[in-house]
Amino acid sequence: MTTVFVSHPQSKLAPYFGDRAIAALQAIAQARFNPTDHELSSGELAGLAQGCDAIISYRQTVGDEVLFAALPDLKAFVRCAIDIRNIDVASASRHGVLVTQASAGFIASVSEWVVGVMIDLGRHISASTALYHAGQPVVPTMGRELRGSTLGVIGYGQISRYLCDLALALGMHIVVYDPHASIERPGLEQVALDALLARSDFVVCLAPATEATENLMNAAAFAAMRPQAFFINASRGNLVDEDALLTALDAGTIAGCALDVGRAPDQMPSPRVAAHPRVIATPHIGGLTPPAVEHQAMETVAQLGELFQGRMPKGAVNAAEAWRWRKASG
Repeated sequence: MTTVFVSHPQSKLAPYFGDRAIAALQAIAQARFNPTDHELSSGELAGLAQGCDAIISYRQTVGDEVLFAALPDLKAFVRCAIDIRNIDVASASRHGVLVTQASAGFIASVSEWVVGVMIDLGRHISASTALYHAGQPVVPTMGRELRGSTLGVIGYGQISRYLCDLALALGMHIVVYDPHASIERPGLEQVALDALLARSDFVVCLAPATEATENLMNAAAFAAMRPQAFFINASRGNLVDEDALLTALDAGTIAGCALDVGRAPDQMPSPRVAAHPRVIATPHIGGLTPPAVEHQAMETVAQLGELFQGRMPKGAVNAAEAWRWRKASG
């Protein structure tokens, strides 16, 4: 029977993989698990996964040259998410190891998080709650409806399209910036980034993290926003110049922001930004709902099932270089 090593730390196994996926995995393979509650180094993982046919990778489990060279029986390094930046795909390919990724199961959950923080920012919910908890006087503050407000979406991928559906249902005006997309949908207006920043009440960052989008939201971008506008990042911390964001918040260049990501480890919001009184920060929980997690975990198990039956699964990243799997499957 094939053997699979699951690298999730013990406390992360239930919330980021789940019992149903564990049972499904054990029905098709002999499963071994990370016996610790910490992230495994390449050396530790190599020692624990000796003889395994595949590794199911947790968020920060590194797939690098050291690991692939140390595991001659490894045929697949399976990422239980879309983001595969923890994997050196070139090294995996040199060693003939297949890399796979899961599809987005968190489209609804992240979109709902965005709607939630837009309401929170616009109605001062967290700010009022913090004052009440601190035993301080709370003065009623005029809020802002989403209906009639302008939503500016940076990046037009799967989450953005779903979010735009929600925003249209809420009566929002929507402008979108994405130089790689052609948007012809009724109710959406495609604009340049400067125009989006100048017109939006809520600027939502949902673009992928690439070299081109590194620090996309910099001092010039925040200066182009309206002083009553809010910035929301549900993508990656790499897109934001955090010094520029803090300067904009301190100066009142923007009204506030909400972050589910940042430049702290594991894409968490940076503590120095999260501590700002005009920031709502959550610990990378946008996609942390049972349906979202289960979607990707179960898809990961299905990918392994395909591999074990001699078929290349959907989600394969380097199928042409996966010679170890092809050799084993005949």
